[in-house]
Amino acid sequence: MRRRAADYRRPVRRRSSCWIWALLSLFFLAGFVLFLFHHNHDHQEDWVDQQPIMERDARSVQVANEQLNSTEEISRTYSYARQLAEQMTLAKAYVVIAKEHNNLHLAWELTSKIRNCQFLLSKAAMREQPITLDEAEPVIKSLSSLIFKAQDAHYDIATTIMTMKSHIQALEERANAATVQSTVFAQLATEALPKNLQCLNIKLVSDWLKKNKLQELAIEKNNSPQLVNKNLYHFCIFSDNVLAVSTVINSTVANSEHPNQLFFHIVTNRVNYGPMQAWLLTNDFKGSTFEVKNVEDLLWLNESYSPIVKQLNEEDVQAYYFKGSQDFNVEPKLRNPKYIYLLNHLRFYIPEIYPQLEKVVFLDDDVVVQKDLTPLFSLDLHGNVNGAVETCLEAFHRYYKYLNFSNPIISSKIDPQACAWALGMNVFDLVAWRKANVTARYHYWQEQNADKMIWKLGTLPSALLAFYGLTEPLDRRWHVLGLGYDPNIDNRLIESAGVIHFNGNMKPWMKFGIGKYRHLWERYVNQTHPYLQDCFAS
Repeated sequence: MRRRAADYRRPVRRRSSCWIWALLSLFFLAGFVLFLFHHNHDHQEDWVDQQPIMERDARSVQVANEQLNSTEEISRTYSYARQLAEQMTLAKAYVVIAKEHNNLHLAWELTSKIRNCQFLLSKAAMREQPITLDEAEPVIKSLSSLIFKAQDAHYDIATTIMTMKSHIQALEERANAATVQSTVFAQLATEALPKNLQCLNIKLVSDWLKKNKLQELAIEKNNSPQLVNKNLYHFCIFSDNVLAVSTVINSTVANSEHPNQLFFHIVTNRVNYGPMQAWLLTNDFKGSTFEVKNVEDLLWLNESYSPIVKQLNEEDVQAYYFKGSQDFNVEPKLRNPKYIYLLNHLRFYIPEIYPQLEKVVFLDDDVVVQKDLTPLFSLDLHGNVNGAVETCLEAFHRYYKYLNFSNPIISSKIDPQACAWALGMNVFDLVAWRKANVTARYHYWQEQNADKMIWKLGTLPSALLAFYGLTEPLDRRWHVLGLGYDPNIDNRLIESAGVIHFNGNMKPWMKFGIGKYRHLWERYVNQTHPYLQDCFAS
C-alpha cells in the first residue's frame, strides 16, 4: 500500500510538553522568589555588620533582664559593665607604672577616670539596672584615650607584665601575712574566757568568800563516804570552766535512769576552785553527788615524779607559749597555752588520784550527754584498759598521721596503720590500768618526746602510745565528734549519739560557736539562774 505524503499525515498529539512547560515555569518562579529573599537577607546582614559595636550592645541590653545584679552584668560578654571593669583593671596597672616613672599627671588623670568608672558601676548596682550606651560611651572613650596615651609613653606590654608580676608577689605576701594574723586573732579568741563567764566567776568568788557555810559544806562533801562507794557510777571531769562542767553534769543526770547513783569527781585549779564549789553547792543535780579537788593540792604530782610536770615548768616552754613569737612559720595552734595546762594531762593519773576506784567514765568539759551512760560500766573490755570509739573510718585517723614514724623508736614498736580513737568520752578499767602500769608507759613516751620530735602537741598522741594495744573499740554511737568545727554532721548521727563532743575551737559557750548546734548545749544550762541572767544579759 502506498504511504501518504508528509503533508497529509495525521499530526501526533504532544500533551506531555504542556506539563513540562508548567513545571519549568513553577521552578523559575520559585527560584526568583528565593533570589529576592536571599538578596534582601544579605542586605540586612550587611546593614547589621555595619552598625557600631556599642549600638549592637545597646540592643542586646534592651532585651536583657532589667534587674540584673552587678555580678551577672559584669559576666556578660558584651555588657558595658564588663568593658568598664576590664578597662579599669588595665588603667590601674598603668597608674602604678606611671607613678614609678614619676609621671604623676598621667597617674592622676587615670585615677580620676577610674573613679568615674567605679561611680558608674556602683550607680548601676544601686538602681539594679544595666548601664546604658549613653552612660558608658563617654567614659569608655575618655579612658581608652588615656590608655593609648600611656602606651605612647613607652609603657609597653613587657614593662607592664614585669611590674604586675612584682606587685602580685607583694600582694601575695601581704595576703599570707593577713591570713596568719587572722588565724592568730582567732586562736586568741578561743583562748580567752568570754566576758559573761568572767562575770559569773566574779559573782561566785564573792559568794565563796562571804558565805562560810559553803566552805563547810565543801569540806563535808570532800570527806563523804560516797567517794569510794563501788555501788555508784563514778565520772571524772577535769576543767577550769564552771559553766561547762555544770552542763556536763546536768546533761548526764537528765538522761540517767538513776541520777542519785551518779558521783562526779571534779578537779580544777586554784583560781576556779572557789567558784566551782560555790556553783555546784548551790544548784540541784537531781540527787547526784560530787567532790571538787584542787590540782595544786596533789603534792605528789611534781617534777620528780612526772616528766610532763617537769617539761611544763621549763622556762623555754613557758616563754614559747606565753611570750609569743614573730615566727610566722609556726602554726598559731601550736602555741595554744592549753597544751601546757596540767589539767589536760591529769587524765593519765586517774588511778593515783582515786586509788580506791575500779572503773570510771572520763568526760571532757565540752561534751553533752544525750543517753544514759550507766550501761558503759557493765561493758566487757576483754582485759583492756580503755574503752573508746575508733575514728579510723577515714584514712586520716591512723597512727601515722599523729606520730613521726621516721623515729626508729616509734617505727620499731608501733604499727603506723593502727586505728586511732577518740579522747573525751572514755571508759577506764583502773584495775587493768594498774596491772599494765599505763602511767609508767605514759612517762616513758613523754621522756622520749622531750625534744618534740615524735609529736608536736596535744594529749591524744601520748594517749595513743600509752594505751597502744590496750584499747577496746566501742560502738560509734556512744561518742560523736566534730561539733566544734564541722557544720555538716548528719543530724541522724547526732540524734542517735550517747555523747556529742564539741571538740574544736568553736565551743558552744563562745559567740562564734556553730549556731545550728548551740541549742544542744544550751538546753542543759540553767538560764533561769539570776547570776546567768545578769551576766549573759549585760
